Amino acid sequence: MFNIDEIYSGMDNSDPTERLARDLDWNLLRTFVVIAKSKSLTEAAEVLRLKQPTLSSALKRLEDRIGKKLIERSPGRFHLTAAGKVLEREAIEIHGAMLRLGTLMRDVTDEVKGHVRIAMASHVICPVFNEALTEFHATHPMATLSIDVTASRFALENLTARHASLAVCLVHDRSPKLKYRRLYQEYFGLFCGPSHPLFGKENLTTADLAGHSSVSFVTDQMDDALRPVTLMRAEAHLSDRVVGNSAHLEEVRRMIIAGLGIGPLPIHVVRRDLEDGYLWQLPPYEDMRKIDVYVVWNPKAQLNRAEQAFLDALITRIDQTDISERTYR
Repeated sequence: MFNIDEIYSGMDNSDPTERLARDLDWNLLRTFVVIAKSKSLTEAAEVLRLKQPTLSSALKRLEDRIGKKLIERSPGRFHLTAAGKVLEREAIEIHGAMLRLGTLMRDVTDEVKGHVRIAMASHVICPVFNEALTEFHATHPMATLSIDVTASRFALENLTARHASLAVCLVHDRSPKLKYRRLYQEYFGLFCGPSHPLFGKENLTTADLAGHSSVSFVTDQMDDALRPVTLMRAEAHLSDRVVGNSAHLEEVRRMIIAGLGIGPLPIHVVRRDLEDGYLWQLPPYEDMRKIDVYVVWNPKAQLNRAEQAFLDALITRIDQTDISERTYR
């Protein structure tokens, strides 16, 4: 048998890193996460239902233990120091891991019963993903699953904070803390709605699009995940004024159909709209832009059995399906 004191007695007590891990009150980290996301200690105290002097004392204890100033406070100023930003990022991960302990313990049974929470970009259409869902439910009928549709950036934030089991989304900058597998590729084209002056016109060229207003996604920017689509719009010389944008494909589609402007959409997603006369495809017809959609997960997260089973099923499906069969246009 062993006890925690025996474990710590074998550690190097002169090592400040070991002392910090041993002595730090983890409740202070939870408190700091709230402080870091607030505009003042008063606001944080209201969220935590504590008195401000109590919260100030807790912050001082944490700063003393860390040995670094974490918050710069002065009249009209309240912001994280460089050390505070590092601690906030790590504290979010630690807090997420602690929240998941209860789930992990509850799921230690012979039958897989856990819950899988997927953070997903809007309107992901991919047979490989659907097949993984079917297999997962058939194999583990007692497990549950939820899909939260959100902007790709927020999907990745939820994953980093361990509020999601995995994410299915667009990726611009890769984090070394996460793992990525390409789920599928989709081609984007430009479209207009029935009330647009170019609707129904044949033999158009990109020159015909010049000066027309546009709508698009919030990630349609040179420094974001839809950079190729941004370039496509620029090459068509559409107006610089984007009259509407959204993180959700359904809402971009709605604005295009309503005639607000020309906008980009994945071709395979809107094929039925083209057949039904709700959308009209515009040039370029050949040089369309390809976008990758990824499955992303946190390798440091302690997944419950259901989460691991679904991730394994999805990765197996990806491995068994050639990329040519996962490319949609």
